[in-house]
Amino acid sequence: MQAFNILDGLVASLDRANVDTDAIIPKQFLKSIKRTGFGPFLFDELRYLDRGEPGMDCTNRPKNPDFNLNEERYQGATILLARENFGCGSSREHAPWALLDYGFRCIIAPSFADIFYNNCFKNGILPIILPAEAVDQLFKECEDNTGYQLNINLAEQKVITPDKSVFAFEVDPFRKHCLMEGLDDIGLTLKEADKIKDYEKRRQQEAPWLFA
Repeated sequence: MQAFNILDGLVASLDRANVDTDAIIPKQFLKSIKRTGFGPFLFDELRYLDRGEPGMDCTNRPKNPDFNLNEERYQGATILLARENFGCGSSREHAPWALLDYGFRCIIAPSFADIFYNNCFKNGILPIILPAEAVDQLFKECEDNTGYQLNINLAEQKVITPDKSVFAFEVDPFRKHCLMEGLDDIGLTLKEADKIKDYEKRRQQEAPWLFA
């Protein structure tokens, strides 16, 4: 998992409340258990005018002109502004996979669905909860300024705007450590590889019949 420390990124705004995981990545794409390849299908039903299917070439698909993430100004965005209860619905881990594969490393919203919030941390995405009035301000600044960027400093737990306004955010210390070190569940386990090997050797001596 890629480490997250400081992110200077272009911001895209998605002014919709209660965006569920089926809107983030529709159900037909859940057949794959790979973590990559979902980016072209992110927000598929909102982003395109036709129905997407797994393996489809999205290059020439008709895009919805009314979906703001299709606007040129938001191409290459790594920070997503969202509204309350983002990521509600089913617990599919494909939702953060799609967001990450598209290029988003940080999502800012007033609230998140719990399972989606947890899945973000496990996949290298930083979900930041800010008060609704702070999110309102960021939406206005983003919509008023093409090329709007934010500085996200995880170590200091700060969101810094172009005019140097600062919004502090809370994050669990253990999750913060894992993001900054680039450690998912597998990475955490591998850090204890020597202890695991020592345990296996000891158990083989204590109970050799288990290893026959």
